[in-house]
Amino acid sequence: MTEFNIALALVGGIVLVVGLLSQPLDRSWASPPMLAFALGALLGPQGVALLDPFHWGNAHVLLEETARLTLGISLMGIALRLPPRYPLAHWRSVLVLLAIGMPAMFLISGWLTHWVLGIPLMTALLIGACICATDPVLSSSIVTGGLAKDNLPGSFRHLLSTESGANDGLAYPLVLLPILLMTIPTSAAWTEWLIKVWAWEVGGAIGVGALLGWLAGRSLNWSETKGFLDQPSFLSLTLALTVLVLGAGKLLGTDSILAVFAAGLAFDQVVGGKERSEADNVQEAMNIFITLPVFVLFGLMAPWHEWLAFGWSGLGLVVLVLLLRRLPVILALRPLLPPVRGRRISLVMGWFGPIGVSALFYSVMAAERAGDDVIWHAGSLVVFASVIAHGMTAAPFAKLYGRLESRR
Repeated sequence: MTEFNIALALVGGIVLVVGLLSQPLDRSWASPPMLAFALGALLGPQGVALLDPFHWGNAHVLLEETARLTLGISLMGIALRLPPRYPLAHWRSVLVLLAIGMPAMFLISGWLTHWVLGIPLMTALLIGACICATDPVLSSSIVTGGLAKDNLPGSFRHLLSTESGANDGLAYPLVLLPILLMTIPTSAAWTEWLIKVWAWEVGGAIGVGALLGWLAGRSLNWSETKGFLDQPSFLSLTLALTVLVLGAGKLLGTDSILAVFAAGLAFDQVVGGKERSEADNVQEAMNIFITLPVFVLFGLMAPWHEWLAFGWSGLGLVVLVLLLRRLPVILALRPLLPPVRGRRISLVMGWFGPIGVSALFYSVMAAERAGDDVIWHAGSLVVFASVIAHGMTAAPFAKLYGRLESRR
C-alpha cells in the first residue's frame, strides 16, 4: 500500500505541475512525456528504487492495459478534435498513408532491425510492425496547443491526427501476421489472418465502434432534447463511451483500439456545436491526465541493461529507424498528399511520426505471444529514442517552420 500511495502522489503531482506550466512546456524542448519518463526512471529499480512495478504483479500486463486505456482516450480525443467529416473529405490522402505509407514503414523498420541487430527476419518484421504506427499521444505535441496552431497549417495537423488515429488500430493485423506465421502452419496462418483478423477483428471493430458511437450521439441529442442532461453527466459521456467501447470491443474479440476511433468519428458526426466543443475539452483534459502515468510506468520498467547490451547496434538501430522509417516514405508519397505537398511541410510531416504508447502496447503484447523478450527490448528502445528526439524537436521545428513561412 505504501508504494501505491507513493505512485498516486507522484501521478497527481506531475499532472498538477504540467497543468500549471502547460504554456511554457508547450514552447520548450522538454515535453511532458519526457519529464514523466525521467521521473519514473529516477524512482524505479535502476534509480533510487523507491518504486518497483515488478513487485505489483505482472508488470508487462499492467503496462499493456495501461497503454490500451491511454490509447483509447487519446484516439477519442483525436476523433472529437478533427473538423466534421474531415476523414471523408480527405479520404484519398488518408488512404495513401494507411494503404501505402504504413506497410512501407513496417517493411523498412523490420528490414533495418534484421540488418542491424542480426536477429531472425520474422522476429525483426514483428518488431517493425510494433513500431510502424504513428503515435497519437506523442504527436499531440505537434498538432495541439497554441504553438502548433500559431505556426503549423491546419491541413497538416488534421492529416497527421487522422493518420495517427487510424493506424494505431490498423497496426494490429501487421503485428498479428508474423506472430501467426511463427506459431502455426503457413497456410493456416494466412487463412486466419485474412478471415479472422481482417474480416472480424478489424471489420468488426469498425462496425461495433461506429454503431456504439452513433447510438451514444443519438442518445445525447435525445437526452438534451428531453432536458435530462446536466453538465456533470454530459462531461463524463465521452470518457464513458471510450471505456465502453474498449471493454465491449475486447469482449467481442475485435481490435478495441480501432473500435474507439471509429466510435469517436461516428459520435462526432451526430453531435455538434456546443456538444462537440464541450466533449473535445473534457477529452483533452482526460488525455493529459492519463498520458503521463503510462510514461512514468515506462520509466519504472525501462530495461536499461538490455538496452546497453545491444551496444553500438542499438544506437545504430534507433538512428536509422528515426531517419529512414518515415521521412523517405512521406517524401516519395508527397505528390499524392495534397495537404502536405509543399517541400517544407512534407519535411515536417516526414520527421514527426513519433513512436510511443502504441509501440509499447504492441511490443509487450507481441513479446508475450511470441515468447521472445528481444521484441520488448528492441521496441522499447526505439520508443525511448523517439520520446527524446521528437520531444526535443517539436517546439523548435514548429517555430522554425512558422518563421520561414512568415518570411516567405
